Amino acid sequence: MRLWHQDLIEKLPRQQLLGQHRECAALRGKGWGKPHATVNYVFEHSPYLLYSYHQLIMKEMQKRGYQPDALWLDKDYRGKSCPAYEDLPELAVSLPIYPEHDAAYLQECLENLREKGIVV
Repeated sequence: MRLWHQDLIEKLPRQQLLGQHRECAALRGKGWGKPHATVNYVFEHSPYLLYSYHQLIMKEMQKRGYQPDALWLDKDYRGKSCPAYEDLPELAVSLPIYPEHDAAYLQECLENLREKGIVV
């Protein structure tokens, strides 16, 4: 599980983009707070940041003609098997959304893609 650096979202191949949507959905739902080495930093921030990041993924999906379930556009939605947030507080979101997505993380993501045979 990995959240790609947000500067790569529009360059991700189909498989990685759709996989990112599934991973965001899982993290927003029952995966929230469950340790995983590559995404533990996400849990140190408000779930609103994950929602904001997921919005970037879904906008790119829509640009490419995919139709993610509109339920995910609701900041309080957490999937079919998880109760919704009562009213998740909205935050001002800076760029990058996650401060951990710095230049070093971008290089790490690029290397990870290269190992998969993907050059962006």
